[in-house]
Amino acid sequence: MQSMFERYGGFERVSGLVLAFYDRVLASERLGPFFRDCDMRRLIEHQSKYVSAVMGGPDSHSDAELRGVHAGLGIEPAHFDEMLDLMRAAMLEQGFEQDDTEAVLRRLAGLRRVIVEG
Repeated sequence: MQSMFERYGGFERVSGLVLAFYDRVLASERLGPFFRDCDMRRLIEHQSKYVSAVMGGPDSHSDAELRGVHAGLGIEPAHFDEMLDLMRAAMLEQGFEQDDTEAVLRRLAGLRRVIVEG
């Protein structure tokens, strides 16, 4: 049985999704400022790898790494919720099936404890 990562065409397709997602994030008044001084090329590469892993592709990140990267940024529940909403919109816009979109969002929602402070 193929993974979701394989069914959707692998890393190239996931990278397109991540680009569409960050277009939305950067346009957000609430989330955009978090990325003002960020190396977006590097971030998109890392995020593409992470989303690939969430979809059943190769895994290259640990919770400890994610916690370290997000520590001290002041990420609140509302920020995290908006991120999930923007990912949902990007996935559906990019042609991902509703069931697959919800499966990815459930896995991402599990990161709340790692990313959200407080």
